[in-house]
Formats: sequence, structure tokens, C-alpha cells
Amino acid sequence: MTLQQLRYVIRVVQAGSMNLAAQQLFISQPSLSKAIGELEKEMQIRIFERSNRGVILTEAGSRFLSYARQVVEQADLLEHQYKQEHQVRRVFAISSQHYAFVVNAFVALVQEYAKDEYEFSLRESQTADIIEEVRTRRSELGILYLSAFNREVMNHILQGAELAFVPLFRASPHVFVSRKNPLAKSPKVSLADLQPYPRLTYEQGTRNSFYFAEELHSTEQVPKSIVVTDRATLFNLLIGLNGYTISSGILSRDLNGTDIVAVPLESPEYMELGYICPKGVTLSPMSERYLDLLQAYVSRYNKNL
Repeated sequence: MTLQQLRYVIRVVQAGSMNLAAQQLFISQPSLSKAIGELEKEMQIRIFERSNRGVILTEAGSRFLSYARQVVEQADLLEHQYKQEHQVRRVFAISSQHYAFVVNAFVALVQEYAKDEYEFSLRESQTADIIEEVRTRRSELGILYLSAFNREVMNHILQGAELAFVPLFRASPHVFVSRKNPLAKSPKVSLADLQPYPRLTYEQGTRNSFYFAEELHSTEQVPKSIVVTDRATLFNLLIGLNGYTISSGILSRDLNGTDIVAVPLESPEYMELGYICPKGVTLSPMSERYLDLLQAYVSRYNKNL
């Protein structure tokens, strides 16, 4: 097994076909197929299923890919350190549902790191993608929530992906509405109170499931529903259409201004926010520090409620 073979596997996954990967690598397609075939033979696994439409990872190949990425990334860091003769560029990646407090902690981490070179990634993703990105080690951490409704199904999915869920804090459900919304000054609201207003939810893609929803009470039937893909659009529609969305209640004035307010929702549900990571893997110092900053931000917010 060589680093070159591992790089070939990663490139094929990125390209989606042997032919396109070979073009990008400036080698012949037969040479690429031979190199990967020899790797499969040596490791005694089948990494790809091949068809006329391209290649897809097998289950064993998906697991192999996660380790291959780790090896290649570590090799790149070594080369960068000793060939370039200056500090290693720090790499850190996190995937999350759409939460302002996740961004706040990320900003604090980047500001604290304060080095000339780094490569950080913050992906606000669909729930299924968050799980996949952490499973394949594309992200070190994933931030999502469990509730009474989704806990059993989500735990089953995480167990199958060999991921652990570690709780950070529990939040009671709130609705985000525009400060101009008639409900904004209410001490609390019910689901019935929300019926006249458009419900805003985040798109969950082709793997859509009520259990993957970022919002509580996803099975509740509503007359007006709008699905969006990003937080900026959702907040604009909260204001422009007097809509609402159900979330943790934690807002960031620094990032989102003061036009959105959080109102407690009458509900027996809860949101247990936490992070997911591969089972048995020790978190990096960067991940540990990020989680410290995240919990510190949430603690300060709760004291100000």
C-alpha cells in the first residue's frame, strides 16, 4: 500500500468515475484501475463497485476511505512542516445543523488561534450529511440535537455509523419570530397560536425524514409551510413574511442583529444539543477547545436570560 494509491482512491471518490479521475491525475484510466485493483487485492477488500454509470463505494470501501483520508492528511501535514520549513497549517472541520451559537464559538476559535496559516471548515449541513461527514472523517465533529421524538431512531442510525453522541446542554423549545410579529411580546405561545403564520423549516434533501428534521413537532400539520436551505434566507423570511421556526431559543445579536426574538413554546418536548464523533477516537486539542468555547458561550447566554 502506498500514499499514491490512497490518493488515487480519494480522487476517484471525488470525481465519481475512474475515467474522470484519471484525467485529473494525468494518468491513463487502465493505470489507475490497475493501481486500485492491486490495492484491493493487497487489502483483501473491494473498495468500489463498478458499473457503466461510474463507481460507488462499497461498505468496506467507505470505511477504508475514512482511514485513507486520515493517512493522507497526516502525510500532507508532515510534508508541509518539513519541506516548507515553517509551521504546520492547522486543519479543523465541523459540520452542524443551523445554530448561531455554533458559529459564535467557531468565530471565537479562529480569533483565538490567530496564526498566519490555517484551513478551517464550518459546514451547516442537512442532518444526514452531518452524520456522513463525521463518519467518513471529513469533519471532526458534528453538532445536532436529540429529542423524545427522534432519539430512538437517531441513536440507531448513529450506532450503525459507529458514532457516539455526547450531550452538551438541554434547551426548551422556542419559536423565532420577527420583532414586529404580533406574537413577539407574548410570554409564551402554543402550536395553535402559530397556525396563522408560515412555518419555516430547513430542507433535508432526498433523505428527508421527520426524524432528520431540525425543528421539533415536524409531524404537525400546518396550512402554510416554506422550506429553505440556509439560515440567512430563513431569517429574512421570518421578517418579510411574519413566519416562524421552532428552535433552541439561543440567538446571537452579534451575528443576527435584533430583528429576531425568541418566544417560549408550550411543548412537552426538549432539545438535547450535543456533538457526534467516531466511537473510540480521541478528540484533537482543537476539537476540545472548540467545545470549551461552545459551552462557554451557551453558559453566558443562559445567565443573561
